[in-house]
Amino acid sequence: MVRQKLEPVLLAGAANPTGAGRLVLVGYLRRQIITAALTANALRPARGVRSGIASFALGWLTTELAPQVIALTTADTAVQVARRRHSRLGVALAAASVVGLGTIVRESMRAKELVEQALVDALGADYTAELDALPAPADLATPWRSLVNPFALRDREVRVVRNVPFGPAGRRNQLDLYLPEASTEPAPVLLQVHGGAWTIGRKDQQALPLMQHLARRGWVCVAINYRLAPRDRFPAQIIDVKRAIAWIRDNIAEHGGDPRYLAITGGSAGGHLAALAALTPNDPAFQPGFEDADTTVQVAVPHYGFYDIAASTGLPSSQVVRDRFLAKRVFATTWDADPEAFEAADPILRVNPEAPDFLVVHGSNDTLVPVAQGRLFARRLREVSRRSVVYVELPGTQHAFDILPSIRGSHVVRAVDRYLTWHWNRWRRAPQTAPRAEAAESTEATG
Repeated sequence: MVRQKLEPVLLAGAANPTGAGRLVLVGYLRRQIITAALTANALRPARGVRSGIASFALGWLTTELAPQVIALTTADTAVQVARRRHSRLGVALAAASVVGLGTIVRESMRAKELVEQALVDALGADYTAELDALPAPADLATPWRSLVNPFALRDREVRVVRNVPFGPAGRRNQLDLYLPEASTEPAPVLLQVHGGAWTIGRKDQQALPLMQHLARRGWVCVAINYRLAPRDRFPAQIIDVKRAIAWIRDNIAEHGGDPRYLAITGGSAGGHLAALAALTPNDPAFQPGFEDADTTVQVAVPHYGFYDIAASTGLPSSQVVRDRFLAKRVFATTWDADPEAFEAADPILRVNPEAPDFLVVHGSNDTLVPVAQGRLFARRLREVSRRSVVYVELPGTQHAFDILPSIRGSHVVRAVDRYLTWHWNRWRRAPQTAPRAEAAESTEATG
């Protein structure tokens, strides 16, 4: 039936090659118009709350896959020019797109220097003395080969154990383990918390490049599901993160991990939950039924997190998200009715002197969570916390830049590796005390 409908069209095209050529020309021009529009959006995204969502959806892949888009645009244009089926306007748009995408690529490559400078500024120029070995040139170079197919996310050097239960909520309380091939001593542990506006997302969708990279370096990585709103309202999400931490303390030794040392990371809503978990160790309000469990973490690495839940900073965008989205979809209450619920979930308001070490990463072109939130959160940490705070701001960078292997994402992954290796080596060489005893001593000192 479909073939019968298509045959008259195909025959008409064959009988009228000039008309078919026009269709090809229009198709090429249309592709270049779309590519130019996507490139312009990636360079100058819309900043409004609603328009920012569309800008992210259209600009995220264009930004992080700029080399691939350059290759496709160049090949498309070369083929059309060789066949004399191009238009001058289409070629001009293609050239403009390639120039704009080239700017994005150059900006992405700057991430290597920017993240390294942020580490040096916060930790000192001699921080590399704490690494297992100085980074080789190959470790710092752009991994062009891995960019050929950025969607090939499977790593044969990493063993994955899937769907391990850690709580009572069925599939939403399952975790995946990313394990090194072999380990001769207890390995450091990383907990990954997925994003998705507290309402969507799965454990196997985000931070795969980071977890695979660290697992190849000997880390044990854990990615979790958690209950989602609006079916399960906040604080169900942070309770599940805490429950996962408690599971790690009790069970990770069986998988080669060191239960005494835990780093936590996550992006967007996962960045919020990772930061909140790090700032509220052993908080009984977030540990109903397992109040005695140790939920401390040693270091946190949130990416583009939403830190201004209560809109305490005065940012208009935070107030809009609080009142129009969080109140309706996540908290099931309003700011006027229960401001304490929002304040208790706000990482900026929960910063305290005993906060663990932090590496905060945010992009300047983030249209879902404005970069001002990352700046203000890092500033608050530096004002109050007694421990190190590294803040990395990446110019020209959208939300979710690290989900696929990209130029920028690869440089950030390896910088996070250096930071966590620095932290792990310093931690294990220092005398350790029981976390709850340490917290009790701190309470007595401030009481």
